[in-house]
This record gives sequence, C-alpha cells and structure tokens, in this order.
Amino acid sequence: MSSAPKEAKETKAQPGAPAAAAGAEPPAEKAPKKEKGAKPSKDAKEPKEEKESKGGKGKGPAAKTPKFVSDNPNFRYIVRISNTDLDGTRPAALALTGVGGVGLRLAEVALRLASIAPSELLGNLTEATTEGIEANLAALPSKVPAWMVNHVREPMMGETLHYIGPDLETRRRDDINQMRMIRSYRGVRHERGQKVRGQRTRSNGRTGMAAGVLKKDAKAAAAAAGKETPAAPSAPAPAPTAAKPAAGKPAAK
Repeated sequence: MSSAPKEAKETKAQPGAPAAAAGAEPPAEKAPKKEKGAKPSKDAKEPKEEKESKGGKGKGPAAKTPKFVSDNPNFRYIVRISNTDLDGTRPAALALTGVGGVGLRLAEVALRLASIAPSELLGNLTEATTEGIEANLAALPSKVPAWMVNHVREPMMGETLHYIGPDLETRRRDDINQMRMIRSYRGVRHERGQKVRGQRTRSNGRTGMAAGVLKKDAKAAAAAAGKETPAAPSAPAPAPTAAKPAAGKPAAK
C-alpha cells in the first residue's frame, strides 16, 4: 500500500529572499546597547525650576519693599525737631512720637495748634512749619492740663514744666541723683539696682551672681557635708574623788 504523501515543510526564508507577504511589517530594530561605565553627562539633566517662596520662608529671593519716592521736589526725608532726627516719610502725628517725652496725644495737640492735619507726611511740611511745631511743643505746659505734662510741680523752681528730647534724659538723671543724695527709699533702691515701685522680688528681679536656688542640690550638698564631718568625741569620764577622812581621825599623808 502506498502511503499518502506528507505535506512539504515550509522552507526557511533565506537572507537574500524577498518578504513573503507584501503587507508584512519589517522586524523592529533593536536599540543599541549602552556602553558599560558610561555615565550621563551633567549637561543632559534638565535644570530644576526654582520654587517660589511661600510667605517669605523659602529659599527664593525675598521681595524687597520699594522705597518711598515723593513727587514733591522740596520733600525732606529727614526732619530735625527738638534735636531729634525724624522720618519724613511717616505721618506727622506718628513721626513726632520719636521725640522723647512726646506721645501720640501730645503730638496731635501740637499739630492742631499749628493747624496741620495729623495724617500729613512730615517731609511735606516746610521748615517754618516745623519750627512752629517745635515752639508748640515747648509751650505745652501753658496750653494743656497739668496732668498731661511730665513735671507737674518742679521742686526747685515751683513751676509746671514739660521736658522733651535730650533734656528729658538729663532731668531724669538729675532726679535720681537727688534721691540718692538725700538717701530716700527710692534713691537707695536705685543705688542697689533693685525695683523701686514696690514690686515683689521673690521670684524675679534678682541682681546677684546666683542664678537661682536649687533645693535638691542644696539638700544633697548638706547631706554629703554631714557624712564627711567626723563624729564628736564623747565627754570624758569624771575623775575618781578621794575618800573623805572619818571624823576624829587625821588624814593619811
């Protein structure tokens, strides 16, 4: 019996043979292998974008506030009143508080006496106007109630005065020296560097070299000192007394 012929196996495509089907995709080319030991260059990395700082706490550049520039050609950035340099870019009422002995209330009083708005910038005022403000500050004791000045009754002259600027510091130093000279309670407290107005000094206000009292360390040191000291010697026994002679018999020599 003749066996059925087996199907011929498909022959492998030779390297020079054309593609079997017209619609067949060509094989994908393999990517070249990376060379061993080759490190990527630093230039190839993309630069990281700088993060914007949130609330001024980041490393980004801090936003600087622009300086105030006035349109007035006669604007003065530094104004001198009562031997004190004041910022001309601030409102007049707030700028005058830079003078020693002048608060916001007295500054507004002086400006109202000179017919100047408290919100006006101090640098916009003319020199004649600032001289008028300085004159009003010097004449405050005669234009305001006595409770608004800092020296209601001067003991030496018997007048009500108000010291401002460097004169206030000089007068304060003289008052302290006078209290120390007459040895009053306040003068003695000033001299010792203690609190003057009746404050407590148990928990604060300490001016000595000791940083504080540590009870545990003090107790431990006392206990250690008690152990190191030797025990006190006991009292010596009393010496035996000689027997008294009997009555009528001479004492033995």
